[in-house]
Amino acid sequence: MANRHTIILMQTSQNRASRTFMDYGSVSQAMDGICGLYERKLKELNPAIRNITYDIADLYNFIDGLTDLSALVYDHNIQAYLPYDREWIKQRTFQHLKKLAR
Repeated sequence: MANRHTIILMQTSQNRASRTFMDYGSVSQAMDGICGLYERKLKELNPAIRNITYDIADLYNFIDGLTDLSALVYDHNIQAYLPYDREWIKQRTFQHLKKLAR
């Protein structure tokens, strides 16, 4: 999945105006982006704490707390974007963080 353009579609609340998207050059960069969103939210909620730690369950709770989250990943073979759901994103973020931990 390296170097496959990825678009993350998300809605943070019930308000339709909270719909947004982010695009990345690869699935890995997209998973970094999702982790970054969560980390920024943690810093926003805990401004006095310098080093914030979290585990995968915390990240999953953040992902599950979003009203909507999905990914579109470009497939060069069919020259189209393939859709992936929230569960796929959770699996990919876990694999990505595991890879970073090594």
